[in-house]
Amino acid sequence: MKKHSARVAPLSACNSPVLTLTKVRGEDRPRENIVGTADGQAMVAGAGAESGAGKQRLNCCVRVTAVQVRKAIWGVAMVICVCSSWAGSTQLAKLTFKQYDAPFTLTWFATTWNCLFFPLYYIGHLCKSPERQTPKQRFRECCRFFGDDGLTAKVFFTKVAPFGLLWIMTNYLYLQALRKINSTDVSALFCCNKAFVFLLSWIVLRDRFMGVRIVAAILAIAGIVMLTYADGFHSHSVIGITFVVASASASALYKVLFKLVLGSAKFGEAALFLTIVGGANFVLLSFVPVILYFTHVEYFTSIADLPWAYLCGVAGLLLAFNILVNFGIAITYPTLISLGIVLSVPVNAMVDLNTCDIHFNTVRLIAVFIICLGFLMLLLPEDWDQCLIELGTKLRKREQPVEPAETANSSGLNWTRRARTSMSTFSH
Repeated sequence: MKKHSARVAPLSACNSPVLTLTKVRGEDRPRENIVGTADGQAMVAGAGAESGAGKQRLNCCVRVTAVQVRKAIWGVAMVICVCSSWAGSTQLAKLTFKQYDAPFTLTWFATTWNCLFFPLYYIGHLCKSPERQTPKQRFRECCRFFGDDGLTAKVFFTKVAPFGLLWIMTNYLYLQALRKINSTDVSALFCCNKAFVFLLSWIVLRDRFMGVRIVAAILAIAGIVMLTYADGFHSHSVIGITFVVASASASALYKVLFKLVLGSAKFGEAALFLTIVGGANFVLLSFVPVILYFTHVEYFTSIADLPWAYLCGVAGLLLAFNILVNFGIAITYPTLISLGIVLSVPVNAMVDLNTCDIHFNTVRLIAVFIICLGFLMLLLPEDWDQCLIELGTKLRKREQPVEPAETANSSGLNWTRRARTSMSTFSH
């Protein structure tokens, strides 16, 4: 989901045509008066124009800086919340399996909570939007995302149901991996999904080729191999690593196909889509946990014996994580949200180290570091090389000494030229 207007508008305020026209009108004078003045008056007028322009630019930059600081503060809070929700859901799922070993039932139960997306979004709509719509009106407006006919049976089975299956598959494989290997390895390996997204986008969506992201993808693959080697290629760890890599691949396929088939969604459209996925999961897949119960694959003695606190905790944290990831872009930078995901790796590592669920050897540490480094390299913007070149150019210009004026007359001539240049700039 992209919210370009909310992110670009504050940064482009300094170059707004409205502000430029305001400056021109404020400094506008008849041309006869300008021509008829003495050189000293022209110098004073030019200096005043430069001073006024400098003050307006300063005020504008102060406003932009305040916006950036506010978004950065929100970003720090978002990083903490994203990291806590993702790491907390992983650790709670690990504890749940010690009392109730049922990965599919937990996946089904947590996905059902997606039905709360649209109601929560509508509450936010009532609080923020000046034009308040009824739930039915808002629902119909968001349904336009699926086409002119809205949400039909054909649209559901061709555009919604496949993504619902990918959602279920991603979460189920992730939970299966938690049953086999420790949470640190699972969270680190799942970070490879960003590399898979780049590779699929490059192949399917024809996105721009970037050498740094190819290097990041290679690092992700190398980290997978090293993590497998860290446990000595035992069948138990190999199966767990296979599960989490498959989960990351399904997550990448979900994101790329969503962009290809449905494009970019607004906040209300995304909330409606995830609510439909949760409702379809409850209606169409409720028979699967029942079958698993009667076949004793995922069996429990009584409903009262189920660890409801853990089940609701996992579902609630996953719901909070998805809300933050999907809607957090409205208040902060997307890079900070992604940073919260990779910071969950050291958090899980500290928890596993205290519970003695992991042994950190050199190979595992290097593998986790390589995967996290590849993830961070994928966060670089597309024009990162141009930004470095421009930064180097600006630094070199600052280091160059300023040549002093030769005489006082030449200095006065330079000031006169600067004043005339400044006024000619405002007059255009």
